Amino acid sequence: MSSSRRSTARACSLVWPSNAMPAPPMPDPLHGEGVAIRYPFAATDAVGPLSLHIARGERVLLLGPSGCGKSTLLHSLTGLIPQAIPAERRGTLRLFGQEVQTRSPADWADRVAILFQDADQTLAGFTVADELAFALENRSLPPDLIAARVTQAIGRAGLAPDWATRRIATLSGGQKQRVALAAVLAQDADLVIADEPTASLAPAAAQMMADLLLAPGQTILIVDHRLGPILHHIDRVIVLGANGQVLVSGPPAEVFAQQGDRLTQMGIWTPLATRLRLALARQGIPVPPVTAVSDILPHLPPSADLAPLLLPRPVPPGPEVVRLQDAACAPPFGPTVLRGISIALRGGEVLGLLGPNGAGKSTLATCLSGLLPPREGVRTGPAGAIAFQNPESHFRADTALAELTAAGVAPDKAAGVLAEWGLSQVAQQHPFTLSIGQKRRLALALLTATDRWPLLILDEPTSGLDHAGAETIARHIRRLAAKGTALVVITHDADFALSVCDRVALLAEGAIQADGPAPGILRGSALLHRFGLAPAEAAPLLDWMDRP
Repeated sequence: MSSSRRSTARACSLVWPSNAMPAPPMPDPLHGEGVAIRYPFAATDAVGPLSLHIARGERVLLLGPSGCGKSTLLHSLTGLIPQAIPAERRGTLRLFGQEVQTRSPADWADRVAILFQDADQTLAGFTVADELAFALENRSLPPDLIAARVTQAIGRAGLAPDWATRRIATLSGGQKQRVALAAVLAQDADLVIADEPTASLAPAAAQMMADLLLAPGQTILIVDHRLGPILHHIDRVIVLGANGQVLVSGPPAEVFAQQGDRLTQMGIWTPLATRLRLALARQGIPVPPVTAVSDILPHLPPSADLAPLLLPRPVPPGPEVVRLQDAACAPPFGPTVLRGISIALRGGEVLGLLGPNGAGKSTLATCLSGLLPPREGVRTGPAGAIAFQNPESHFRADTALAELTAAGVAPDKAAGVLAEWGLSQVAQQHPFTLSIGQKRRLALALLTATDRWPLLILDEPTSGLDHAGAETIARHIRRLAAKGTALVVITHDADFALSVCDRVALLAEGAIQADGPAPGILRGSALLHRFGLAPAEAAPLLDWMDRP
């Protein structure tokens, strides 16, 4: 064939037949118009009306103040609302071009994976392997493929191979969350919906989860107040206002640069540099928009007083309240996980308890409170109270107001207590219908409304809270300390610990690895990094305060 004929043949092969049409575009994974949700007997919508869409491969962060309807919106995306949770949903909501309510939530499981805020809402298996295989078995996948996916998911989630046979009931809250992540990875879904997935995780585990969930090409809608591990992965931020409607939407850098001060004032989590910039402005120290805490340093005058912004006001310590001496601690029906524990706490002292997931922090707290006697050693001191990780463990009444009166608060004072915790608007709501942040504040209100307890232990008190809620918790912690209460705060948030704790103990490998003043431990050390923990983001400012 001549060269001219070959050229003509190639040209002709690229011409569409006259009757052929290009394939229609693939529908977006998520598209909603005029979506609004209202619970039974409610006078207003819990969320919306709003419109939203997520393109294929887009990673979207949903922010908003506590109680604005973020979790409600997520529950509607696979039909849990209204098919499993009673509520009225208006507007159009489509997944992959199909109206959500034309399929049951179970039928969407082949394309949509959900990671709930409370891992116990997700986990149903007896062992880790059972849990990871469960959704795949429901899809009738071949057994050899299920086994391969389970093994692969365990590895990708950073779990050791022997986790496959571990019982779910023996895991800590953070460990359960890692198993829930592995279950999502095993599903290999087209769309992931995640509600506060990093809330219960130590920093290294939180970063691993963020890297896996938000890998390039993944399509995800995520709600998370913990911005550090996830923000650099995010393509777009959607912010809901207190009324459940979209306030702003755009790329993260643009949203926080243009709206950061406004969002901070609304009590929404923003980067720490943004919050500190606003706090310094109130002191008369102007700082231009910055993206990192270290960028603030050149703008600080030598006379700047940063202590009120970063550290708690000191309280003179009172007499010793509780002591563990050479104690060995174990969870109920479980093996001994802590040995040789010696620690004491004085009245008015706030102790931060930090450590990797599964280190035994909750077990130690239970022994300190007296709720669980040590297997070896001695505990001295009065009984204390624990605010559990799951706030629903504290509820027994039909309304938030009734919870307080049932806890011994005088009826004429109960409304005032709710107001102190920012809960007046939910006084007549059933506790189980509240947002997770509202539930957590109500549980703490129940424990702190009377002077019954000389020792209080708060297990992950800021998990699921917006910034305003976390500040409320911090304010009450220091109020109680000033009254002489001894407090233990279990947290993975080093900056929160820095702001409320006088002292920090680092728990890992079955022992207390460090115990000392909070600024010294939280500004960064080899021990923190060794156990997968991160220093306080405000550490550069602590160094500036200690300059010659």
